[in-house]
Order: sequence, then structure tokens, then C-alpha cells
Amino acid sequence: MASTSPVILILGSGPNVGHHVAQAFVAKGYKIALASRSVKEEDKNADLVRISADLSDPHCVKGIFSKVEASLGLPSVVVYNASAGAPNNPEEPLSIPLADFSRDLHVNTTSAFVAAQHAALSFERLPDHRSKTFIYTGNILNETTIASLLDGGVGKSATAHIIRSAAAAYSNKGFKFYYADERKADGTPVYSKISGEAHGKFYVELAEHKSQGPWQQTFVEDVGYKHFPTA
Repeated sequence: MASTSPVILILGSGPNVGHHVAQAFVAKGYKIALASRSVKEEDKNADLVRISADLSDPHCVKGIFSKVEASLGLPSVVVYNASAGAPNNPEEPLSIPLADFSRDLHVNTTSAFVAAQHAALSFERLPDHRSKTFIYTGNILNETTIASLLDGGVGKSATAHIIRSAAAAYSNKGFKFYYADERKADGTPVYSKISGEAHGKFYVELAEHKSQGPWQQTFVEDVGYKHFPTA
């Protein structure tokens, strides 16, 4: 189904960041597609599609994009907001069971890679005036280690590399790829005190930029982008 309004796909549409990002883009006239394990697919309308999906299975991502295109049109903004990884014993970080490590890596990286692939394929087919922006919700773990968050750090580090590579390779096509990381004003991580509202506002700004900015977008609530020395 063709859409005259732009479309955003949010993968991992939770009640904080996912909710506020959706609301921020609704205010800009976007149609919304939400994908997560907890959504109810029957709760939808002409401007909103909910897709039940388990991102621990990377093979589900292609189907998500197909459903979005059929219902709303090609997404011009894709936000990957899914994250996985329970705290591990900081004194024995290598004690994580392989099954848990593999599952979390799929959520944090492999499905994000597939989403970026399909986002690029969608962007190729969109008119020039569309945003063509992919945003990965990250954190400071691509720069530093936290002993109790080993597999989360592995996933964030690997996906940061994917985003950095894509940002450099596709900028000449007008595609934008970002790794977003909310920080406190002093550059330290916000940890669990994430502002969904700040993410929504900042992600709209990234989508509205005409060209690729720094691939790593560290930002502060009520300030926006702020460069910090590597942790």
C-alpha cells in the first residue's frame, strides 16, 4: 500500500523510549509501525500497525519489513530499540551460558544488522525527499567495559562497528546511520534513568538532518548532541 505520509518502523517498541519516539514522530505526521513481542496485532488502524515479533530470531526481520510495506508503505526512518542481557557475575563474566549469550547477541546485534540491511533496501526505493535514517539505541558499552554486563557490551560494541561502517559507506547515497547514546551532562552514562521524551525529540532531529552527522550521537537531555572524549 502506497503512503503519502512518511513511515517510521520502531523495532523493540517498549513503554519508555519506544513510546516516546512514536509520539514524537506522530506529531511530525508519520505513520507508525511498532514491532515487539508484547504488542497485540489486532490493535491497529490506517496510521498505526503493530507487529508481534521476537527479535532473538533474526529471520523474523524480513517479514516485519514486508508487513510494514504492505500496510503503510516503505519506512523512511527505522529505529532499532531492542536490547537484551541480564547482569552476570562480575567476578566470572565468562560464566554466561552459551544459550543466553547467543540469544542476547541475536537481539543486540544480528537482528539489528538484518534490520539495517532491509532499511538500506527500503531507502533505495524511496524518493529523494524522504529522511532515510536508521537509528540504533545504544549506550556507553561500545566504549568501556562493565564487568557485570559482558554480553550487552559485546552486542553494543559489535553493532556500533556496523553503524560506523554503514554511515561511512552510504552517506553518498543520502542514507544516515546513527548509534545514539544518552549521557549525563558530565558524559557519564544515564544507566536506567533513560529519558524516553529526550530520545523522541533527539531522534526527530536526527531524522530531519539533511546529511549524515557523526555516526556516534552522544546526547544530553535538554541539550542535544554533545561530543565527549572516549570513555
